[in-house]
Amino acid sequence: MTGFCEAPLFVLEIANNHMGDVEHGLRVIREFAEVCRPYPFKFAFKLQYRHLDSLIHPDFIARTDIKYIKRFSETRLSRADTGRLVREIKDQGFIAMCTPFDEASVDLILEDGFDILKIASCSFFDWPLLEKVVDADRPVIASTAGVAPSDIDKVVTFLRNRKKHFALMHCVAEYPTPSEKLEINQIDFLKARYPDVPIGYSTHENPSLTLPVGLAIAKGCTIFEKHIGVPTDRYALNAYSATPTQVAAWLETAQQALHCCGSTSGRAQPSQAEADSLFALRRGGYAKRHIAAGERITDADVFFAIPTQPGHVTANDWSKYTQFYAERAIEPNQPVLVDNTRQINTRDTVLNIVERVKALLRKGNIIVPGQAELEISHHYGLERFDECGITMITVVNREYCKKLIVVLPGQRHPEQYHNLKEETFVVLHGSLELTLNGAVQTYGAGSVAVVERGVKHAFESAEGVVFEEISSTHYVNDSFYTDSRIGENKQRKTVLSYWLD
Repeated sequence: MTGFCEAPLFVLEIANNHMGDVEHGLRVIREFAEVCRPYPFKFAFKLQYRHLDSLIHPDFIARTDIKYIKRFSETRLSRADTGRLVREIKDQGFIAMCTPFDEASVDLILEDGFDILKIASCSFFDWPLLEKVVDADRPVIASTAGVAPSDIDKVVTFLRNRKKHFALMHCVAEYPTPSEKLEINQIDFLKARYPDVPIGYSTHENPSLTLPVGLAIAKGCTIFEKHIGVPTDRYALNAYSATPTQVAAWLETAQQALHCCGSTSGRAQPSQAEADSLFALRRGGYAKRHIAAGERITDADVFFAIPTQPGHVTANDWSKYTQFYAERAIEPNQPVLVDNTRQINTRDTVLNIVERVKALLRKGNIIVPGQAELEISHHYGLERFDECGITMITVVNREYCKKLIVVLPGQRHPEQYHNLKEETFVVLHGSLELTLNGAVQTYGAGSVAVVERGVKHAFESAEGVVFEEISSTHYVNDSFYTDSRIGENKQRKTVLSYWLD
């Protein structure tokens, strides 16, 4: 029975609340079937089997002064009676589930056709019983009350090695469990420790409390177990077993919690009403000045304000990775719209460059200090970066300056000179072809080259290169290009602060 816990599974545990009276047991099954019928969940009805003739020591068989021996003996059912209960469980549409407390009971469970075996917390690492259970071709659900993590690890490994379909249940074996001892956060512990194992919640709190099942659902549980029974003039219920009315409230809370928690498969998509509300609260872009058709729209050309209008380009759309061009003239104070602009998104291109730069740094075993700023220079635009451009990583820029220069294979840096800055290049990895005032020289790893003030220089690399640029202070306006078009391009740099893994 694979997939037994893929959808919410609610387990109704009758335990000994049939009171040893098969007719009462049948009534309990039928009444709870009616309670469960309106809800879209899977339901299991669970019995407990104890082979009392072998479970109880022969010297203690008749003892009534020992609580559990007295209780189990007084509620004993014949094989014919348990057979009737199992048939009724299945006739009412329940999954049949049973807890064995000894090896002989496992054989009886299989003989009666139960679908799932349950391991009680007290039996969690009862190894003779576990060896018998894993031989049965049934999925297993195991409660973990009071079990040390190392022992849970052993049983999980034991079940995994035998390819069993199984789930674990958070449980507190105090009857009833006070609210302050429910330890609902243990569900997180189990989910984190065993991420591939379904986790459930077996409850023993006051049955009138419904909040815990909602919390368990919010924690990601998929199996929920509760002791149940039907009180009568003859049979009273214990303090931790729920009546049909209490189970109905429990299930209703569970259903509401599932509705509130929503999807577990990825990020939930906003409704149209939510999307409309968010859009109405965003700031839309408006022209500060006359923008001519074909002109690139920069930060200096727009202001953002409410109200937004249909089709508005909003502040949320405005990014250093997106370039906007006017498709037609936009007058001052008029909206910048999706349909009066053309957008070019460069994010994927920039991220691809960053990944290639990091790969070359790794290849050269270059360590980059954390928070070092990365500057992509695309002198003739990002579309020509692989032909003409470099990437600079600023380590420090004070009275002295250190940068790491990364030239990807096939890239060149156009000719320029500096009036204020003197530079020393130290090649760390790869090969650099450096042109100084028209003279070309090749430098390999470990080579040093000095670029004095006013010296025109250009460089390139066929295989890719990383070199240190050690210099006096770097000034933004101290780079003078031979090709004046480069200096006129105010959008030739993309700067990233958070780019390291």
